[in-house]
Amino acid sequence: MKKAILLIFYIVAAVVVGALVAAIAGQIPFLSWLAFGKSIGLSVDNPMVLDLSVLRIAFGFEIGITVAHIFCFIGAFFAYRATVKALRIGRQKLDEE
Repeated sequence: MKKAILLIFYIVAAVVVGALVAAIAGQIPFLSWLAFGKSIGLSVDNPMVLDLSVLRIAFGFEIGITVAHIFCFIGAFFAYRATVKALRIGRQKLDEE
């Protein structure tokens, strides 16, 4: 359970930090490549609509990813692995005592 919560924390942190880095880097000319990205999915601006005459449902889901997000995800992966390893070592030391 701890590992799952830790993984979710690192993924959310990578998304937030990646978006922040991309927004800041987009304003700096020599770092603007970090803000380069693409969006995939069903456009939120023009969603797919299911009209049943009584009920109208709109479906839209879009994921945007930038170079900064990719770097942050890689960093979060290595940080997660290091944290899990440290937790394992800490638990072993407690068991020995």
